[in-house]
Amino acid sequence: MCRSAAGFARPQAETTVRVMTMQVRDPVHGDIYLTETEVRVLDTREMQRLRTIKQLGAAHLVFPGCVHTRFDHSLGALHMAHRMLESLRLNGFTVAPEEAQLVRLATLVHDVTHIPYGHTFEDERQIFPRHDAGPRLEHFLGIQSELGRVLAATGYLDGVRAILTGRPPAPWMGQIVSSTIDADLLDYLRRDSFFAGLRMNYDDRVLSYFIKEGGQLLINMVKHGLDRPDARTEIIHLLRMRYVLTERLYLHHAKIAAGAMISKAVELHTRHTGLREEALYGLGDQTFLDLLARLPGPGIIQQLVEGVIERRLYKRAYVLSGDTLGEARDAFIARYGGQSEAREELEEQIAKRAKLKPGQVIVYCPKASYFKEVQVPVRSRHGVGPLLELDRSGEVAAMARQYEGLWRTYVFCPAEKVDAVRRACEKTFGYESEYR
Repeated sequence: MCRSAAGFARPQAETTVRVMTMQVRDPVHGDIYLTETEVRVLDTREMQRLRTIKQLGAAHLVFPGCVHTRFDHSLGALHMAHRMLESLRLNGFTVAPEEAQLVRLATLVHDVTHIPYGHTFEDERQIFPRHDAGPRLEHFLGIQSELGRVLAATGYLDGVRAILTGRPPAPWMGQIVSSTIDADLLDYLRRDSFFAGLRMNYDDRVLSYFIKEGGQLLINMVKHGLDRPDARTEIIHLLRMRYVLTERLYLHHAKIAAGAMISKAVELHTRHTGLREEALYGLGDQTFLDLLARLPGPGIIQQLVEGVIERRLYKRAYVLSGDTLGEARDAFIARYGGQSEAREELEEQIAKRAKLKPGQVIVYCPKASYFKEVQVPVRSRHGVGPLLELDRSGEVAAMARQYEGLWRTYVFCPAEKVDAVRRACEKTFGYESEYR
């Protein structure tokens, strides 16, 4: 074993150019090539579990083609990390073989800590902590796991951990894996569009704009002292794709309703049966739903789970946007978002007014919409900084405002009780529903 420039142990052989030992055919990117180390990582039980977790949770109930998995996405993100690394080399930047392998491995395993419907529980309902930190990361990457042992044997465990916890050997390495416009985004924009049947794509030329400067990964929007309109156009096209996917797919009301129903079932189980986050670590989507239905608890839990499985989803009874709430929106989110006693009391109050049982009314109050991708660091003739600050056209700022305007709070209930719940909500909130 020897040490890389980053200080992590690596095999002596890793100083040479790697030979790709496996070829995988992907419907989005075509052929994806893996090194021997990556094949060993991919064959671990922790990575293979990702085959059983859909990338977009309940989106397949709205877009039937959205059955692609976290496993598929992990391979695609690896491929896009490879494309970014090759573009840096073509642009004249040195990337050592061991640095490239470390970035590729970190990208390959970046989603290994996901649990079924993870974003719903972590970001939207905030039942469990985020997947990319804390005990869960240690469970999947610790030396007691098969994945952890494989990475340790190849000398890359410490480096992968450092990147995934925000302490990369060099900033640009972490920024390829997880930042604003990164390998993760470049895969899921194409993959989610493809499987949802949305005819959108971006041009591979966008890859040619990546540069390293001061240890950071930047998008170069200047050439010979002049701003490059082609670079700006391609980046804005990426942002538009991200916006459209959010508007039409990620925030589709039926997908949200299904996620809200599953979240309510999990909330009730944590209260009545002591369900803990750790119980989900080894599960896929279907085994997770089976567990929820099998555990003892109030009958409403089985009704919620069966409603998702059989696509008898709760309907929108009441909708509010930031336009209606105005400056009161942030206080509204602070009061009713996440795991809030005020939100639970509100659900019970509305259910009582509408003559429904507890659990038959679900208030969905997400965090404020934030378009992080507009903060991608760029170089323009005006300097280096976030695209949002350096774009003088106002187009990026307008897109950011439009994205933030996607925020909605919903109240869901059984279809036959929509009118009763809407009336109860209007009395409770003091606003008429925007959805009639």
